Amino acid sequence: MFSGFARATRPLCRSLTPLGDRILVRKAVAETKTAGGILLPTDSAKETNEGTVVAVGPGLRDVSGVLHAPTLKEGDAVLLPKYGGSEIEIGDEKMSLFREEDILGKFA
Repeated sequence: MFSGFARATRPLCRSLTPLGDRILVRKAVAETKTAGGILLPTDSAKETNEGTVVAVGPGLRDVSGVLHAPTLKEGDAVLLPKYGGSEIEIGDEKMSLFREEDILGKFA
């Protein structure tokens, strides 16, 4: 018997392609060990403001229709702002989605 509602199946693994000038970033894991070898509890570790670019959007078009490609590429190490970005979860991984102009810098 058809109940009128289709059951949605959620895929086990999803991928995300950013649109426009958006950049998908995986934040670096906070250190739980000091330089002297002391282990820190995980709740006292500071959140890092560094990350790695996972995916990049195609860029933005200006008024005349010219596409301006982003300056970042996959694999770049970047400096992130303390606040901002959209937290998303893909599979069991937490990532952040930023506009390119919100990212503070790129590590050489």
